[in-house]
Amino acid sequence: MKKIFVFIIFSSLIFSCNKKEIDRPNVILIITDDQGFGDLGYNGNTNIFTPNIDTLADESLRFNNFYVSPVCAPTRSSLMTGRYSLRTGVRDTYNGGAIMSTNEITIAEVLKEANYKTGIFGKWHLGDNYPSRPSDQGFNESLIHLSGGIGQVGDITNYFQGNTSYFDPMLWLNNEKKKYDGYCSDIFTNEAINFIDKNKSENFFCYLSFNAPHTPLQLPKKYYEMYKDLDLEKVSNQDDIIMSEKDKEDAKKVYGMVSNIDDNVGRLLKKLDELGISENTIVIFMTDNGPQQRRYVSGLRGLKSDVYNGGIKVPFYLRYPRFFSEGQDKNTFSAHIDVLPTISKLCGLSLPKNRIIDGIDLLSNTKNKNRSFFSYWTRRLPELYNNISIQKGDYKLVGNTNYNSPITDFELFNITKDPYEKINLIETNQTKASILKVEIDSFYNHLIKSKNLVDQPRIIIGSEFENPTILNRNDASGERGIWAQNEVYGFWRTKMLDGTYNFKFKFKDINQSSGKMLLEIGNKTFNINSTVNNEGYIIMNDIYVNAGNYDIIPTFKTERKNILPFWIEINKI
Repeated sequence: MKKIFVFIIFSSLIFSCNKKEIDRPNVILIITDDQGFGDLGYNGNTNIFTPNIDTLADESLRFNNFYVSPVCAPTRSSLMTGRYSLRTGVRDTYNGGAIMSTNEITIAEVLKEANYKTGIFGKWHLGDNYPSRPSDQGFNESLIHLSGGIGQVGDITNYFQGNTSYFDPMLWLNNEKKKYDGYCSDIFTNEAINFIDKNKSENFFCYLSFNAPHTPLQLPKKYYEMYKDLDLEKVSNQDDIIMSEKDKEDAKKVYGMVSNIDDNVGRLLKKLDELGISENTIVIFMTDNGPQQRRYVSGLRGLKSDVYNGGIKVPFYLRYPRFFSEGQDKNTFSAHIDVLPTISKLCGLSLPKNRIIDGIDLLSNTKNKNRSFFSYWTRRLPELYNNISIQKGDYKLVGNTNYNSPITDFELFNITKDPYEKINLIETNQTKASILKVEIDSFYNHLIKSKNLVDQPRIIIGSEFENPTILNRNDASGERGIWAQNEVYGFWRTKMLDGTYNFKFKFKDINQSSGKMLLEIGNKTFNINSTVNNEGYIIMNDIYVNAGNYDIIPTFKTERKNILPFWIEINKI
C-alpha cells in the first residue's frame, strides 16, 4: 500500500511539470482473443504452461476485478476510446455493427498527437474500410487481418484457405495486401518487435492484438504436441463442468495456442531488455472476453457472450518498472473503459474533450467502489432484459428474461461474497434488485440514444483514400444471423461520392448459375441478365451515382432463389 501511495504522489509531481520536461513512457498494449480468465497458469490452471505471462503478472499491478464486454468488437471499441461501445457506434461483432464511428478519438490518436509513433499488429475489428481503418484512427503503421478473425467471412484474403488460414496468411500492411510466411501470432509479434526496434529512440505505442486463441483452432504442431496427451477428464477443481470429447480436444488446441502466445510475449519482453528500454515502458496484458469453449475458468460462471463473470472478467496486468518494481494486487473494480484514462495519465496527457469518457484513471482515482458497470450482449442491439446486467458495489443484477418480467425473474448476486455467482439472492433482496434495475433502465435509455448508434457509421465509397472499396460480409447488415449463407437478405450502409462506378460481385458455390443481377442504390435500381463466371463474379459497369448516403442492396435472382454476394468490389472510374 505504501509503494502505491508513493507512486501516486510521485506521478502527480511529474505530471505537473512542463510537458517538454516529461520523460514519457513507451506503451505496449497486448490483448488476446477469447482467452478466458482461467487460461493462465497464474490464475490456477495447472494444465497450461504460460511462464512468461505468469512472470509478467508477478511483476505487475494485477487488477483482479477487471471487466470487459462479453464479445470482441464492443470490448475493443471501449478499450480504444474509454467509452461504452454503444456510444462509439459498435453494437455487434458483425451484421454491420462492428464499425466504429470515425469521430471517436482513440488511444493511438491521443498518443500520436503527443508525437508517439503508433503501430497495431493483429486484430482491429472496428472497421475494414475508410474511414474506420487503423490508419484513419491514429496508427502510423498497421498490419492487420480483416474482419473479426483470420479466415472468417469478412476476411476476403484468407477465407478460402479453410483450415490453414492461420498459416502463411495474406495480411494488410498499411492498407495494402501482403503475403506473409509463418504462423499468424509469430508474424504479428515479429512485426511488433521490428516496430519497437525501429522506434526505440522515440516514444512509441505498440498495440499487439493477437487473433489467437479465437476459432478456428489452428496451431503449429509442436504446440499441439505439448498437450495432446493431457488428461482433461475433470476440469481441475471444477467438478461441476463436464467436458465432451470435443471440449477436451478444443482445450488442448487452445492451450497450445496460448503457449505460443506466451513464447511470443517472452520474445517481446526480452527485446525490451536488450534495447535497454524496459524500465520506461508500460506493458499491459489483457484479454477481450471469456473463453468460447467449455474448459477451466477459475470457477467463474459462464463463457464468452455471457454477462456472468466467466464471460466478462479477464486478467489485466500493468507493468511499469520505472515506478514500481514489485507486483501488487489491486482489488477495486476496473474495466476496459479505464484503459485510455489510465494510459493518458501515465503519459502526462489530457483526455479527449467534448465527449463523455466513461472510464477513470485507475492509478490515482480511488473513488470507484460504488461505480456502476453496465453489460449486455444480444445480436444487433441490447434487448430488455435479455443477457443484460448492472454491477455496483457488492451487488450485481442479471437479467435473462423478458422486458415485462417481474423482478423475481432476475438474478441478484453479492459478488464480493459470491464471485462465482452461485447464490441467487433475489427472493430476499427484491428492494435492492429493483434499485439496480432502475440503473439498467437508465443506462439502456441513455446509451440507446447515442448519436453514433442512431446515425450508424457508413463506409465511404469513391474516396481518394480507398479506391477500389471492397464491402465484406462482416459489415453487411440485414437478417439477424447473416453470415456465410447464400440465400440471405443483406445490405451495406455507405456514403457514396458523386461519380461513375464499376461493381464486381463475388459469389461462392454458384459458379455458372444464370439469372438476374439487381443492384439497389437509394431509389435507383439497376439490373442485368448474367451468369456467374468461373471465378464466381458478376460485373456491372458504368453506374452513375449522385453523392449521398445509400444502403447498397445487391440481389442475384436465380432458380427462385435470392442470393447475396459474398463481397462487392466497387471501383470509382
